[in-house]
Amino acid sequence: MAWWDVLLGILAGLLGVYVVLLLGLWVYARRHPETVEMKDALRLLPDLLRVVRRLAADRAVPRGVRIKLALLLVYLVSPLDLVPDFLPVIGYADDVIIVALVLRSLLRSAGPEPLRRHWPGTPAGLRIIERLAGLAPSEPGPAHGG
Repeated sequence: MAWWDVLLGILAGLLGVYVVLLLGLWVYARRHPETVEMKDALRLLPDLLRVVRRLAADRAVPRGVRIKLALLLVYLVSPLDLVPDFLPVIGYADDVIIVALVLRSLLRSAGPEPLRRHWPGTPAGLRIIERLAGLAPSEPGPAHGG
């Protein structure tokens, strides 16, 4: 397996997670049109990647969170998959599902405070991620992030 196959698999997995997040946001926005703007939806994946990187670097975050992240990265670069990637659509579905489940577990394990401390995006984006992770949403407040 060539390095570009691995890179393509990672990018496809991230794209799949992005599509799933956007679909989830679309459903959420239809139910709560006052809470989600499209700019928040488009920023979610980059903000989520930044917060995961920051959580991985934070030594105050439990070691189990960093181990889950490392195992996720090993799975994504591994040539072994539950469903082979050459199968159209469903080939990357296992990657998307595993990434989503691990990220949910990772954010729940880290807890709401580290997530809020490291969140680089908008408060609306943070509330969406908290809801998707099964955490109690933070209260709306002034914009922050970076």
